[in-house]
Amino acid sequence: MSKDLHEDLKLFNSLVDELLKQEQEAPVSKSIKTEELQKKIDISLSDNPAIRDEFIKTLKKLILYTPKTATNRFFNQLWGGRNSKAVLGDLLAVMLNISMATYKVAGPQIEIEKEIIKQVCKIVGYGKNGNGTFPTGGSMSNFMALVMARDKINLDIREKGISQKLVAYASENTHYSIAKNASFTGIGKENVRYIKPNTKGQMNLEELEKAVEKDIFEGYLPFFVTATAGTTVLCAFDDVLGLSSICKKHNIWLHLDGAFGGSVIFSDKYKYLINGVAKTDSFCFNAHKTLGTPLSSSVMVVKEKKDLHNSFSYHAPYLYQTDNDDYNLGLTSFECGRRNNALKFWTLWKSVGKKGLGKIINHEFSLADTAREYVRNNPGYTLYSYDDSLAICFNYKNFDAVNLCTKIYQENKLMVGHGSFNGDTFIRLVIVNAGNSKEDILKFFKIFEKFVLENKEDIKKV
Repeated sequence: MSKDLHEDLKLFNSLVDELLKQEQEAPVSKSIKTEELQKKIDISLSDNPAIRDEFIKTLKKLILYTPKTATNRFFNQLWGGRNSKAVLGDLLAVMLNISMATYKVAGPQIEIEKEIIKQVCKIVGYGKNGNGTFPTGGSMSNFMALVMARDKINLDIREKGISQKLVAYASENTHYSIAKNASFTGIGKENVRYIKPNTKGQMNLEELEKAVEKDIFEGYLPFFVTATAGTTVLCAFDDVLGLSSICKKHNIWLHLDGAFGGSVIFSDKYKYLINGVAKTDSFCFNAHKTLGTPLSSSVMVVKEKKDLHNSFSYHAPYLYQTDNDDYNLGLTSFECGRRNNALKFWTLWKSVGKKGLGKIINHEFSLADTAREYVRNNPGYTLYSYDDSLAICFNYKNFDAVNLCTKIYQENKLMVGHGSFNGDTFIRLVIVNAGNSKEDILKFFKIFEKFVLENKEDIKKV
């Protein structure tokens, strides 16, 4: 087994070398139509093992055709880039292959997660009673927050189910996981009230207040509000202080979904965007979205650790057999056999410090400023997003944003997506790759404009 592992690690290194070479030579992978996928790559499984040479050949093809998310041509999703220290931590986690459920099987890795949680609680102002966990992503973080809010209203719900008319509130711009989570938790999708945003994409405080008072009058029990730090399309930051005032008045749990933009907690310059975070009941952010850690690395913290324990702790003597329960993290997480997603964020944080994390965030906002100023100062562009945002939303001349994004991807030039707000559809340029420079951002526009010029007859107009 040891010999095989050494051989496969050599193969891994050669494949990584191939990937890094391809990222330089062909930063946008060739796209394959779904109906042609099996013809291009032999993904089929059979009774007999693959010949080694064919196996390696297939692996190289997989690398060649898989979208490259770490290059300076990828602006499509809310993650991108690659931090080497974080990659190191993730690779070590693979080799260690432990579960974060108990101290017995994870040892010092438990302290790694606990230290991150402790420091994040300190940064956001949760105090000594704060606690948290590493869910699998923002959707799971939002789910856990909703469960805790539900149980905070009535802990008997865990045993007897929901008998009250519970209602939750979210902006129309909130993440789609809120609707899914409402169905999972028994709240029901119809009992989520979607509040219209203001012109900048933030939740409208007056509309929220009206909705809450209307529901109370009609016999409903408001129990949960989710605010957003960095909405998916515009990267808008909700007014946390204003929302906290409404929630305190009506005894409502306030959760701040910072999956996209919550990492601003590390930046002295931009942390003001979530002023009031200390007044929330729970908060999450994804280090894989703006800090360059590999997927997934999601952190969720809660102001009162008893809420986490009340909702997710279950008696399992076959599992929790040794050590202090504070070190058996399965008692405060949704999953049991949970992957070690803390180590990669710890290796990054340990290597650069909190100040280094802040520099990463500041650099990304600086790159976003570069892109935004280009759109503002060059003819043919229309800007739809605002300052202090990592999403630059724009249209170019009279070209259809959806069709243009599709064609520029199919021709292997750039990967950039589109979005909609207030009836407008536009190109959404996401700036989350700290490995990029200002020159890379300006190069995006050069490639973009050249493509439009050369293909203007084939791109739809609006």
